[in-house]
Amino acid sequence: MLPYRTISEKQELIRSGKLSLLANVSFYLSRIRELASINAFTEVFESDALSVAEAIEYKIKSRRHGKLAGAVIAVKDVLSIKDKTLTCSSNILKDFKAVYTATSVQKLLDEDAVIIGKTNCDEFAMGSSNENSAFGTVKNPHNTDYVPGGSSGGSAAAVAAYMCDASLGTDTGGSIRQPASFCGIYGLKPTYSRVSRYGLTAFASSFDTVGPFSRSVEDSALLLDVLSGYDEKDSTSVTRQITGVYPVLHEKKKFTVGLPKEYLTEDLNPEIREKVDEAASLLKKAGHSVIEVSLPHTQYAIAVYYILATAEASSNLARFDGVRYGYRNEESRDPAGMYVSSRTAGFGKEVKRRIMLGTYVLSSGYYDAYYRKAQQVRQKIASDFRKVFTKVDLLLTPTTPGTAFKIGEKNNNPLEMYLSDIYTTSANLAGIPAMNIPAGKAKNGLPVGIQLLADQFNEEYILQAAMNFNKL
Repeated sequence: MLPYRTISEKQELIRSGKLSLLANVSFYLSRIRELASINAFTEVFESDALSVAEAIEYKIKSRRHGKLAGAVIAVKDVLSIKDKTLTCSSNILKDFKAVYTATSVQKLLDEDAVIIGKTNCDEFAMGSSNENSAFGTVKNPHNTDYVPGGSSGGSAAAVAAYMCDASLGTDTGGSIRQPASFCGIYGLKPTYSRVSRYGLTAFASSFDTVGPFSRSVEDSALLLDVLSGYDEKDSTSVTRQITGVYPVLHEKKKFTVGLPKEYLTEDLNPEIREKVDEAASLLKKAGHSVIEVSLPHTQYAIAVYYILATAEASSNLARFDGVRYGYRNEESRDPAGMYVSSRTAGFGKEVKRRIMLGTYVLSSGYYDAYYRKAQQVRQKIASDFRKVFTKVDLLLTPTTPGTAFKIGEKNNNPLEMYLSDIYTTSANLAGIPAMNIPAGKAKNGLPVGIQLLADQFNEEYILQAAMNFNKL
């Protein structure tokens, strides 16, 4: 479909005159129009993208360009871009214009990327299917009767359907890795604090992470290097020196890889288990060691995540009150009535559910029983990972319990929907990096993904090991 596989190959083609960046951007814009029914975008920056393409092409040919020169990238609509709409796929912000640009997006712009538009997502990044958007459901490009995953479903679908070279998503409990698995692409959740959260609309501040979707390991590494680093505007930003992954991506290293027995139980979908076993076999053939390990507190991960994440959401979303910005119900004359009516009309069903859950676990009489206890168990889960990473370099697990499910299939059972994140939430609880790697397709024709996890700031191991899976 395209004459290049990676961003660096694309730059070489432009430099040699074999590819026009303007024509390439026009191709992606035409794909977005042709595949409008997938509903991947909330806004497309057509004129902006075309206007900067010519200038960036000149910079590439003159060899005075940034690392991402010419890369066409879409951005999840929870990240701000100055003077562009920032909706978070919610009616409460449907007309809101951002007043500054997120650090992660600015880093892309500084390296000469072309931002093609904002992508659809679950409202305020709350969901596992991208059915909770005020702009409608995003559809899976492999089969439009199925969900693309969530909450970053639009970002995943856009990359999988060749509407852009790469995209940015956010991962609070699996919202990059799960849609990457469902759509058959790479999705990387970096270590918490490695990528600035400045300009990201907060869902759960101690979990939220910005990361890339791409169609190659090489592009994942390149994007990670651009996005990484300290930001004084983010109080949780990493202060340690971050070394680049892209320059050492092709180094041959031998890793010890753990298979957590708690992730590979008898009730795991046989096709998913087969893909994990196939990946383990490939690693062994490449000279890596594979051993069984244990993460004993895994069974509590979903419960702990949904207690803590909803508690933080309840606090973070209190700012959307109809007073300072966003939708306001003008009919109510008293402040309390205006708050209630604005939030009732502005928020969707799933967001309301999570605010109510979070408010409940933080309330007097329940705080110790739920929130405090969940924080204690979170530390035990993090401790499990710290201990296991003294024995292994990486963990290999499924990304999801199954392939993409049908649109509407789980809408009446929130608990079943939440269990879609059963293999991803632990990484967010522990603040460690994890990546979905496409592993072919199941018998139903839908993509399957496997997951690699590493200790904090060891993304290098994940990406180097991922190079072994080109045959999957």
